[in-house]
Amino acid sequence: MQKQEQERAGQTLVADFLKILFLMYAVTFVLLLLLALALFKMELQETVSKVWLIAVYVISGFLGGFLIGKRTKSKKFLWGFFIGMLYFAVLFGVSLLLYKGLAGDWTHLVTTLVLCVGSGTVGGMVS
Repeated sequence: MQKQEQERAGQTLVADFLKILFLMYAVTFVLLLLLALALFKMELQETVSKVWLIAVYVISGFLGGFLIGKRTKSKKFLWGFFIGMLYFAVLFGVSLLLYKGLAGDWTHLVTTLVLCVGSGTVGGMVS
């Protein structure tokens, strides 16, 4: 009986990961739409769009870490780390597909990784 409960809990955790990941990308989509609207309506400097993009990574990562931390109730920072890593992995994979290889420099890649994983970890700790 205990093995079945563990399997069900594992399946539920995977389902929760997928739901939270979907929500993270929905938030990312909405925030990027707002950025596009702001760029269209106003003549924003490049620095503003870069800061906005960083904020998108941090907000989405924090939200995912916070939600998965509320769900798991133990080792929250670790689950936040994992959801942040998964969020980055999907971003990286899509980027590889779109650009047919690495686009940009390693500094940008590592910075994005740190932002996604760090904000997910902090979100998990806060939850």
